[in-house]
Amino acid sequence: MLVGAGTVLKTEQVDAAIEAGAKFIVSPGLNPKIVRYCQEKGIPVYPGVATASEIEQALELGLSVVKFFPAEVNGGVKAIKALSAPYFQLRFMPTGGISQENIGIYLSCPQVIACGGSWMVKESLIAEKKYDEIEALCKEAVEQIR
Repeated sequence: MLVGAGTVLKTEQVDAAIEAGAKFIVSPGLNPKIVRYCQEKGIPVYPGVATASEIEQALELGLSVVKFFPAEVNGGVKAIKALSAPYFQLRFMPTGGISQENIGIYLSCPQVIACGGSWMVKESLIAEKKYDEIEALCKEAVEQIR
């Protein structure tokens, strides 16, 4: 398993994530400063995009994988397929609105390499140390894609 850090907004957070053992960085939007900083540090970065203009910026920065965020609000799988027509070389990691009910639809899309979903790891479950329940939700998610 690879552990990454998400919702990274500042270079200090990149440093803290690397120090804590993160193997990749995810950000909600495309901030060229954060992308370049991660590239200089040699850590993979997956910034959030939702438009063709942001995708072109990501490609200009040399990225081949981006987060599509928020996925459901921005058209879901239909939007990913539409954006993939001109940007066929790009792969997507959708987050935002991904659930147990739709994860299989997203992962069946060839342009999608992974999905993020917070329903599996709710803050309340972590706070209450209900790790068995988190494990069960993760297993259910995996079953959706088989």
